[in-house]
Amino acid sequence: MQLVDLTITEFIGKLGSNEPAPGGGSASALVAGVGAALTRMVAELTIGKPKYAEYNDEMEHVLEEMKVVNTNLLECIDRDTEAFNQVSAVFDLPKQTDEDKQKRREAMQTALKYATEIPFETMEFILEGIHLTAKAVGKSNTNAASDLGVAALTMKAGLCGAWLNVCINLSGVKDEAFKNEYTTRGKAILAEGIKIADDIYEEIEKSL
Repeated sequence: MQLVDLTITEFIGKLGSNEPAPGGGSASALVAGVGAALTRMVAELTIGKPKYAEYNDEMEHVLEEMKVVNTNLLECIDRDTEAFNQVSAVFDLPKQTDEDKQKRREAMQTALKYATEIPFETMEFILEGIHLTAKAVGKSNTNAASDLGVAALTMKAGLCGAWLNVCINLSGVKDEAFKNEYTTRGKAILAEGIKIADDIYEEIEKSL
């Protein structure tokens, strides 16, 4: 059974157990997915309301695009754990001969790169979600303004968490070009996402 098919209680139970996965990467995708769902809810509570008629088309766009983001983030919950499991599997490979050891090192590098790419993709999806949430600010149902603020906060948390997972996997990668690329791009996504999420939160807090 996939992680996304577990009940909340079951998932939290696995997360809090002595099993190394699911861990922070899957949790980050889940937290961000909750935020994306909140933005969808706000859009749903806005669309079709006469008071917000001028923003109807834009909110429909936010809703449809955020559904895609939500789907991608849910997939990342399991993909991150699968990536971790690939890294763990390398430790079970034979290491008796020099050839074994070389194959083991190569397998580990491949696994670590993949384990870097998954939380990085999570970051990209979250940034898209944060941008969509920003579009709803000031154009959505004011009765759900606090929910939009929570959406920004949870996606920001997911973004920061995914970045930490990028960093910890990059620390074991030997390919300097790969490390430099993902470090540079990751920092840019992180900075952009944090700023927009903080702006959303501050604007909403002032409006309440």
